[in-house]
Amino acid sequence: MSGNSQFAYYLQLALRSFKRNRVLTALMVLAIALGIGASMTTLTVFHVLSGDPIPDKSERLFYVQLDAADLHGFKPGEEPESQLTRFDAEALLREGRAERQALMSGGNVVVTPAGGQSSKISEARYTSEGFFDLFDTPFQYGRGWTRTEDEGRARVAVISRELNQTLFGGGNSVGRTVRVENVDLRIVGVLDDWRPVPRFYDLNLSRYGEPEELFVPFWTARDIGLEHSGNRNCWADSGGDQLSATAPCAWVQYWAQMDPAQAGAYRDYLGAYSEQQRKAGRFQRPPNPRLRDVMQHLEHNKVVPNDVRLQVWLAFGFLLVCLINTVGLLLAKCLRRSSEIGVRRALGASRRDIFLQFLVESGTLGVAGAALGLGLALLGLWAVRQNPAQYAQLAHLDGTMLLTTFALSIGASVLAGLLPAWRACQVTPAIQLKSQ
Repeated sequence: MSGNSQFAYYLQLALRSFKRNRVLTALMVLAIALGIGASMTTLTVFHVLSGDPIPDKSERLFYVQLDAADLHGFKPGEEPESQLTRFDAEALLREGRAERQALMSGGNVVVTPAGGQSSKISEARYTSEGFFDLFDTPFQYGRGWTRTEDEGRARVAVISRELNQTLFGGGNSVGRTVRVENVDLRIVGVLDDWRPVPRFYDLNLSRYGEPEELFVPFWTARDIGLEHSGNRNCWADSGGDQLSATAPCAWVQYWAQMDPAQAGAYRDYLGAYSEQQRKAGRFQRPPNPRLRDVMQHLEHNKVVPNDVRLQVWLAFGFLLVCLINTVGLLLAKCLRRSSEIGVRRALGASRRDIFLQFLVESGTLGVAGAALGLGLALLGLWAVRQNPAQYAQLAHLDGTMLLTTFALSIGASVLAGLLPAWRACQVTPAIQLKSQ
């Protein structure tokens, strides 16, 4: 008998067995479905939150940290400030030791189309011209601003596709004007759909929210006094302006792109820069730079909430309990079929045949459990989306998790069927026939 015909025969035997024991079959399918539904709900949330937000280059993007604070509370080797001072960010950008680099910060502004009556409060990103190439942001229309426009404090902006739709009803709005806090900015580009999850480039603001709707050159934003949002840590008197170039305040993020093999040399450069600033009297602490790629940065900042990790472990514990119950039900079913197994063995079926028959039966239960568990997982994810947490709206089942649902269910049910299948192999045909 060929492999395909043998499998079809075992599948036919499994379906007949299910029909003879409908209640027991329903209990086993329900047990598997409950475990799969719970585990896939939490696993999907974990998958969404722990994914690589920029997989094509996450190993080549590095977040820079320098220890520019004073000696108050100093402990050697402790984690430095999570952001840079404006002075240091601008100095690193001028020296340009990486393949690409960008400094940035965030804010909230009121945006109004020129001549329009309605206004909108939008999240904004103040950044240098390298931002768009650094993070591979797609453009629907136009482009980002140039280095010349950066240095000239040009009154330009890039807007998101959503803001373009809100302000202008869509279409190519390059060349049009938006008024931001009573200053006119000329639109040079409109981004296409772009939403890295999590929003790794600035974890000080909403980690799982929508990207900013307005992008303005960093120095232009400072010239026109746009509001800053996010963490800001000062360790000395700033002279009244905490956002000035000389203020002892950390509030600017800095990202650099390079080959991973160059990271060591760049880290040495950061150490040398820190020592230079210490000798100049700006830094008081010994050099203590940090350079982490995207995934290291996310792991260090514990982007995945601890409660999500705990829920995953609890759900898989529940799945284990469900599988143990399934094993018990399969064993009970096996004992009830001892006479059937004995007859099959007497008619020439080998122990291997019996073992495979029961594994196919377990796998078939897994398919049924996966189908029902998928429905329960979709219901669970719907419940998650009703949660006020930032990440809740991201809880959707994608193709990868759909395949994982069936793979996990079939794999778990086959695993649960190993002991009953082995037990079925041990049935002695002579004893069973004699008892009949």
